[in-house]
Amino acid sequence: MAHATVDDVLSALKNVDFPADKPHLLEAARSADASGEVMSALRGIPAETYRNRDDIVHSIRTDPDSDLGHSPAQRGEQARQGGKPGLSQHLREVPKPPVEEELDR
Repeated sequence: MAHATVDDVLSALKNVDFPADKPHLLEAARSADASGEVMSALRGIPAETYRNRDDIVHSIRTDPDSDLGHSPAQRGEQARQGGKPGLSQHLREVPKPPVEEELDR
């Protein structure tokens, strides 16, 4: 299943004035000829008023690997770590594994 990236969603909403509610965001994306994946991501957000683009980024479902550039080892560490209640696994802080640090030297 294809997912929209954060950049795809924000690109479709580049002309939106904030604050904006969900119907306004959907209409703006439709007017910008957004892809089906972007429209699907926006349809999945809660029906509330968004103050800025960061609010939208934290509400949309995207492919976590598409925007963060984490290695498989880092994603595994994120899965093992606990986080704040409600914090998505892919948004948890995670250091580079020692092996990757050594390779970067």
